Amino acid sequence: MAKQVEPATAEGAASLTASAGASAGQDVVPFVSQVPGTAVSFPSFHGRTVSWVAVSLIMVAFLIGGLALVFGPTWWLFWASLGLAAVGGLLALATGIFEDWY
Repeated sequence: MAKQVEPATAEGAASLTASAGASAGQDVVPFVSQVPGTAVSFPSFHGRTVSWVAVSLIMVAFLIGGLALVFGPTWWLFWASLGLAAVGGLLALATGIFEDWY
């Protein structure tokens, strides 16, 4: 997945806005810092569905593994949940979950 946000600094955002505004014939708006009480809209990005599935799988596996140790210990359930967490981790790595930042 490509970068979610291209400019990493305020200067980069201003230059990107300036180049886009000049080509479109619009006025260039300087960078304005966020002031408390000012309505600012940011694009929302909540991650991909496959990322949520991988994280949910890992969380359920850890919960089951912890309960298996508390109420027992039930070793077969603990090791099965460890395997499930490993599958969730491999799914997360294979689908590029670390590229889902914003």
